[in-house]
Amino acid sequence: MSIDPTANMSSGPERLPMTIPGLMEHKRRGEPLVMVTCYDYPSARIVEEAGVDLVLVGDTAAMTVLGYDSTVSVTVDELLVLVKAVRRGLRTPLLVGDLPFGSYEVSDEQAVTTAQRFVKEARCDAVKLEGGGVMAQRARAIASTGIPVVGHVGLTPQTATAVGGFKAQGRTSDRALQVVQDALALQDAMRHAGIEARVQSALRMDQVVEPYIRPRAIRQLEEGKVVIFAAGTGNPFFTTDTAAALRGSEIGAEVVLKATKVDGVYSADPKKDSSATRYSTISFDEAIGKNLQVMDATAFALCRDQKLPIRVFSINKAGALKRIVQGEDEGTLVHV
Repeated sequence: MSIDPTANMSSGPERLPMTIPGLMEHKRRGEPLVMVTCYDYPSARIVEEAGVDLVLVGDTAAMTVLGYDSTVSVTVDELLVLVKAVRRGLRTPLLVGDLPFGSYEVSDEQAVTTAQRFVKEARCDAVKLEGGGVMAQRARAIASTGIPVVGHVGLTPQTATAVGGFKAQGRTSDRALQVVQDALALQDAMRHAGIEARVQSALRMDQVVEPYIRPRAIRQLEEGKVVIFAAGTGNPFFTTDTAAALRGSEIGAEVVLKATKVDGVYSADPKKDSSATRYSTISFDEAIGKNLQVMDATAFALCRDQKLPIRVFSINKAGALKRIVQGEDEGTLVHV
């Protein structure tokens, strides 16, 4: 056995390192891209061999690897150790490092300094930060130094305490306006990266954002654009579950993906009942008969009536979304 940690590390002789222009070209041609989270060298080797396009070393490592009870506690130095390990296992994927809480919010200067550490010390290709509004200015400051930035809006774990935990955002009018602002910041970041994106808002603000118009949204999706639906249904009394079910039905989506704190639908609350079992698949009628709380009743009924399946999976489980996109069995599929 070779003691060289890079021995036999190959994604094939024809595979070149992924770059930002490369991502833009894939997008232009309508080719799918695969992105996964990764936190250590052995996993990075597997990711490299699998031919993955992008890798994120996220601050969720605070909870999944380092044993913290939230993402807030992890430091720049701790996260850099993990990013460096992943970097040593990668040759071709584009590597994104997550800027941890407290490392970029204070000023543009702080944000740029932290981002530069991730590029210099861990050889990241891009960095990620949470939030819109003021944080969009931090993203612009970082991008102005030549470092690509990935934006993260909506449910932002670093500031989850301020909204009472890991909860859906935008349920009140004030929060809906904030989510629209975040969506616009995300659109702006995508456009700076050369990605065609459109925000459509359920709240009418025609001078700053397109209103939600179903035929227009479908046309933009068919053109290969990223469509960001903002402000839920436009009514604060309807949940984000209902908004997802409604928009999914209107655009003809194949499935609604619901990320939660548990890895599927269980016969009982697994945190309270150790005998609870997870369903791999379950019908809408069976879930109703067993009084299983998959999502709010309005959203659930809408998905059932529209024959729109729901895939429930863990938001904290690394690689879960990738497995779903690749058609693998992950979480629970609720079907007609």
